[in-house]
This record gives sequence, structure tokens and C-alpha cells, in this order.
Amino acid sequence: MNSVLKTCFVVALSLATLVGAAQADEFKLSNNQRISCSRGLSAGKLNTATCKSYAYLFNVKTSEYFRCQVTLALTRDNKEVINVQSDGGCTRKPRVFEADSNYSFDATETEPPNTNAFFGSGGYAIWASDNTAQKVRGCIIISSGLGSDISKCLDMTFQ
Repeated sequence: MNSVLKTCFVVALSLATLVGAAQADEFKLSNNQRISCSRGLSAGKLNTATCKSYAYLFNVKTSEYFRCQVTLALTRDNKEVINVQSDGGCTRKPRVFEADSNYSFDATETEPPNTNAFFGSGGYAIWASDNTAQKVRGCIIISSGLGSDISKCLDMTFQ
């Protein structure tokens, strides 16, 4: 009787674990990462190079996403590396769709401000689709240059 009770307990625990795993959120990394670097000259013949890269982490169940960025700055003279600094982190962004489902996602950003960004640091585009229905939403987010970003999303129509 004791072994039957233990077996039932193990089976119940296994089922609870499987149900919990099935309901767990799943995160995917965007496929469109970029890196941009800039160089600058400082007084005293110092050279500084700063590189930034970003990626997006997407919750395929809720359509919530995070924008992640890493930065590396290197300062050197003609003979040696003087200083290396790095920084980074992820910022939570709002959901693309209101309801939970099974979503796909990708994102891209404008180039650095000196190329084709008219306002501040530029912007980015988010594309998300529902894997269970013919539903695609495209969003463009740009910096207004006045403190807050401007974001507009549009549901795609199929003809």
C-alpha cells in the first residue's frame, strides 16, 4: 500500500511539473542584432572607440518584449590600451498584442543619429505575428527629441 501511495505521489508530482512547464512563458531572442562603432580623437593623441549592439528578447506567449543593449568603450594611445568600459542591460517594453497566444517576433533599429535618424537617437521597428492565426502587427517607435518616444502600431490587412 505504501509503494502504491508513493507511485501515485510521483505521478501527481510529474503531472504538476509538466502542466507548470507547459504554462511557463517562453522567451526568444530576435534574429536581427546589429553593432555600430564610432571613433573619436581626444586631446593628447588619445583614440576612443565606442561600440554598441542591441537585441530584443521576446515573450512568445504574452508578446511583451525587452530591448537589450551592450556598450564597450576603448581608449588608447599609440602604445597601449588605457581604459576599457562596458555597460548594458535590458529595458521592459509593453505588449504588442493584448491577449496571450503563441507569437513570433523580430525587430530592427535605425542607424546612429549621424545617418538617417532625424530625431534624437532614432528609433526602431517591431514586427510580431500570431502563430495561431493570420495576424501581423507592425510598430514603429521613434524618439521625439522631447523626452518621450512616439509609438504607433498597425494591424496588417491581407488581400
